[in-house]
Amino acid sequence: MTEILRWGILGTGNIASKFAMGLQALPTAKLVAVGSRSQASADAFGEKYNVPHRHASYEALAADPDVDAIYIGTPHNLHHANMLLGLNYDKAVLCEKPFTINAAQAKEAIDLARARGLFLMEAVWNRFMPLTAELRRLLAEGVIGEVRMISADFAFRTSFNPTSRAFDPNLGGGGLLDVGVYPINLASMILGTPDRIVSLAELGETGVDEQAAMVLGYPGGQLAVLSTGIRTRSPQEATIMGTDGLIRMPPLWWYPTTLIIDRPNRPPETVKIPYEGNGYNYEADEVHRCLRAGKIESDIMPLDETLAIMQTMDTIRSQWGLKYPME
Repeated sequence: MTEILRWGILGTGNIASKFAMGLQALPTAKLVAVGSRSQASADAFGEKYNVPHRHASYEALAADPDVDAIYIGTPHNLHHANMLLGLNYDKAVLCEKPFTINAAQAKEAIDLARARGLFLMEAVWNRFMPLTAELRRLLAEGVIGEVRMISADFAFRTSFNPTSRAFDPNLGGGGLLDVGVYPINLASMILGTPDRIVSLAELGETGVDEQAAMVLGYPGGQLAVLSTGIRTRSPQEATIMGTDGLIRMPPLWWYPTTLIIDRPNRPPETVKIPYEGNGYNYEADEVHRCLRAGKIESDIMPLDETLAIMQTMDTIRSQWGLKYPME
């Protein structure tokens, strides 16, 4: 693997722009190509981020011989096909969350990557940031004892628009896949895979989940109490509760820069760790780190865990009776 990883971005929306900006803070990365479904969109994105290769189709981007790795920043419903496309052109692939619409799609992409010996990873950006690494270290050291419960939420209020991405079931709309995946991912990182799931959702006019609450139970008796939504503003906080104290992550916990360790008979301890760039550079750096080491999977965001999270979300949706049109 070369010292400079040449990236192509598949998609030209908001999240693709964030990733392009993140790459600018990474000396070992070079953005060389963008692919869109129209030449005009590819050209506009290319002008904005100084991208030399501007492709009018996703396949042309995947086939570009100057691209080493592809970042997929398309709508949820396209992730599965886009991953298969990139892998079939022998590219390393970093796919924005949610990895796919469901676990069956996720397994197909994972199986293909492993069969072809290619790198594949889900881009859950906050998992790779410095404060999250410190959180994992603190928990491993037992700073709050044994973790027994987690509470976390990620919900926001947006105006109802049946044709928008947030409300369109054809695009995998609703809160769960869009932002509910963040608290579920946090619980997974700390507690693993649940063996009991209880959930409720309010399905709106278009049939997608507009707000939802979930309780995940684990083999050791631990619990994760989570909520999400697209029509309800929430505190956007997370608390990790242990036998010897708490770790609080203040509002915008999924944009991690601060945590507060709160233990009995001690003053609260605040840990602040800033990040470089816009934060998306860390997930790109993880791809390069793995490729340099000859690895086709990340141990920070393992594919087996990504699949388990998709299975958890499948179970949650089945409890709501929410099935997307493409399933």
